[in-house]
Amino acid sequence: MNEKEIIARRVAQELKSGTLVNLGIGLPTMVASYLPAGLDVSFQSENGIIGMSALPDPGLAGSNLTDAGGTPAGALPGACAFDSAMSFALVRGGHLDVTVLGGLQVDEEGHLANWMVPGKIVPGMGGAMDLVSGAKRVIVAMTHTAKGEPKILKKCTLPLTSVRRVDLVVTEMAVIQPTEEGLVLLETAPGVTVDQVVAASEAKLLMPKVPGVMGIAA
Repeated sequence: MNEKEIIARRVAQELKSGTLVNLGIGLPTMVASYLPAGLDVSFQSENGIIGMSALPDPGLAGSNLTDAGGTPAGALPGACAFDSAMSFALVRGGHLDVTVLGGLQVDEEGHLANWMVPGKIVPGMGGAMDLVSGAKRVIVAMTHTAKGEPKILKKCTLPLTSVRRVDLVVTEMAVIQPTEEGLVLLETAPGVTVDQVVAASEAKLLMPKVPGVMGIAA
């Protein structure tokens, strides 16, 4: 099981039936493939669809049905498509229960940075600012480090996506909850120790109790 699959599987466990969930570009779109059996979740993509799903079978990809990143996607019976104006009205109007976004950095105050200065590297602003501000719950799905450098920082060095504190951070090493007091280490991945998570994080991690173990069984 690779890093991205670990993260997607654990994020999927945070979702509940009857909710409208936005999946951001990249890693977050994988969450749709690991939804627990029996869970009735409506996935929204900012390019204009509710009822998005993972492709049901190989060979069914089409250029007219994609997620926000342009990757081919599937659609469940009853799915609907609409224009960007309607999509962002849903986002900005507070109608999303959850958004799952990728991240470049998260700091001790729970601030997210998930875009970089234009012209520097691939990630761009996209609709992330609207999503972080408009969704009722914000889950960040990202790797714990990048090229050996921590992404859980004391202070973000990249432009902030929003000044709102995100609700949960899931990496391949840990589940972390930002709070008013700081970042609380809730769980570690199987085979990963608390010391390893601390060593891979620049930010201070609070541990009011013994962290649990992430449930990510295939």
